[in-house]
Amino acid sequence: MTDEQEKTTTKVHYICQTYTEKKTGRGAQVSLQIDKQLQYATASQAQERAEREVRSDSCAGADAYMVTEDPSSGEVGEPTFIVRLGCVPEAD
Repeated sequence: MTDEQEKTTTKVHYICQTYTEKKTGRGAQVSLQIDKQLQYATASQAQERAEREVRSDSCAGADAYMVTEDPSSGEVGEPTFIVRLGCVPEAD
């Protein structure tokens, strides 16, 4: 592969992102907070980790998703969700 081809090839990242619940304010409203972001080589690895994490008492929810990155510009695309488990933020 030439240097020019390497620069134009997009990279795919598979992520497992977990959430915890955080109580805020006097009314003790609960909001979600990102806890962990773990990167994997395959979609199935990210999904398996999300499934394990959501079973933990400290984990409110977990997403496994993929994003593509343009290495030449550093731009990252919108996430494509593989699995969403437990209590997770609404997807736009």
